[in-house]
Amino acid sequence: MKKIVECVPNISEGRDEKIINACADAVRKVSGVTLLDVDPGKSTNRTVFTFVGDPESVVEAAFQFSKTAYELIDMSKHSGEHPRMGAVDVVPFVPVANVTTAECVECAKQYGKRVGEELGVPVYLYEEASTNPDRKMLKQIRSGEYEGIKNKIYKPEWKPDFGPQEFIEKSGATVTGSRFFLVAYNVNILGTKEQSHKIALNIREQGRGEDKPGRLKEVKGIGWYVDEYNMAQVSMNLDNYKVTPPHIAFEECKADAEKMNLAVCGSELVGLIPLEAMLMAAEYYIEKENLFILDERQKIRLVIDRLGLSSISEFDPDKRIIEYMIHEEASEPLASLTVRDFVELVGARTSAPGGGSVSALIAALGAGLGAMVGWMSYGNKKFEHLDSTMRKLIAPLHNKMKELIPMIDADTNAFNDYMIALKMPKKTEAEQKLRNEKMQEGLKKAIIVPLNVMRISDSCWEWMIKMAKDGNIASKSDLEVGAKSLETGIWGAFKNVEINLPTIEDESYKKEILDEANALLENAGKNFKEVCAVLSKR
Repeated sequence: MKKIVECVPNISEGRDEKIINACADAVRKVSGVTLLDVDPGKSTNRTVFTFVGDPESVVEAAFQFSKTAYELIDMSKHSGEHPRMGAVDVVPFVPVANVTTAECVECAKQYGKRVGEELGVPVYLYEEASTNPDRKMLKQIRSGEYEGIKNKIYKPEWKPDFGPQEFIEKSGATVTGSRFFLVAYNVNILGTKEQSHKIALNIREQGRGEDKPGRLKEVKGIGWYVDEYNMAQVSMNLDNYKVTPPHIAFEECKADAEKMNLAVCGSELVGLIPLEAMLMAAEYYIEKENLFILDERQKIRLVIDRLGLSSISEFDPDKRIIEYMIHEEASEPLASLTVRDFVELVGARTSAPGGGSVSALIAALGAGLGAMVGWMSYGNKKFEHLDSTMRKLIAPLHNKMKELIPMIDADTNAFNDYMIALKMPKKTEAEQKLRNEKMQEGLKKAIIVPLNVMRISDSCWEWMIKMAKDGNIASKSDLEVGAKSLETGIWGAFKNVEINLPTIEDESYKKEILDEANALLENAGKNFKEVCAVLSKR
């Protein structure tokens, strides 16, 4: 899965469009990064940028962005309402998908080191990246703002984490670090400002003070009235959606509103949201209402409806969910090809994609056919008595199919890693040693990918056999083809494991892998026969 990091840097310029556009262009020029939003403020004389990408690309974009801002902005001439201390004021790195806070801390440190060393600007770490309790919160570091830097930067306790310990009049200083993704979220209440604020006091972590904390952790909130909407809102910042996600905040507001005989009319998401938060809400309502929904886009529709996210303005998933906004080359180029293009590529004068990718595809088709037979039974009046059974059988086969699809590309990528190692220099003893180590790593990766295809495929048999017992018998041949495809995919993956094992130098590793692969292959033969035997008796 692709790693996605969000960066939300702020520059001390909100009025000069040429400077703002130049900073935006610096981000756009970096491959692997998508600029999502540019939000200038004239009164604050400050602009917030939002861009996302893989960790390495985001750090590069943040550096190029900052370099441009430092060149064009003169802090000695800056004024604005918002607290600030530098031309590039704060640069937070935020985990969005398949990336940890620790990885984002590393992004902040890499960025800070480059800015300090290459651009000569003082840089301070904050939040998760800082280990100094007196310099952990942004407001602590910003105290005194730009004008106060020259009075404190020379003190030992204010030595920057990166860059020179001196006052740079033109650029000021920059703060960088990592924080969790903040979701700005409002719940609509048909009531007064006071009533909505009462709900906010009940649920926000701070509550009414130290003696009366609220119910929800990592939540800040107030109540206000929006004349434009002609209704009140419980306005919240969800500081960690994994601790308190939007759907829990919504349900808690709704529960309090019902006790107060107030109507809740949907909610409003301000800005963007990670896909994970939406899918968490989907799973909550699917379980709560005993629904059966597997398609991701249908899950998103469910959440939009249950949370009333289009109550103020239309909620367009493609413009509000970060992962859907990222326009990039397919992360699975082979799996994204048309059937015709894939087959023709397999038949071209190139060693990849080869048998490994084809085996993964065949196995995925096998699991897919198993799920299809379930769909041919589920929701059918003739088979209503099997609906609960089909729910249990379709989901795992559908999920295994989804797991196998990325393996089509993973196999080719593993082979490419080995080929790269093969071309490494080998003139010196040190080069030969490094080349051999990388070749062994590449071979192990080339083995583990098809072995994982075997493992995932093997986990389908339980559901395929049950489907043979209860699925729509009119789809008998489809399930037979599916079972044979699973067996063939496993056999093909085994051959890719087998061919790479002889060149592995670790004998114990070779034996362990071969024993497991042989067991999976044998199991495939037995289970294929079992599926066919069950079907033949019906």
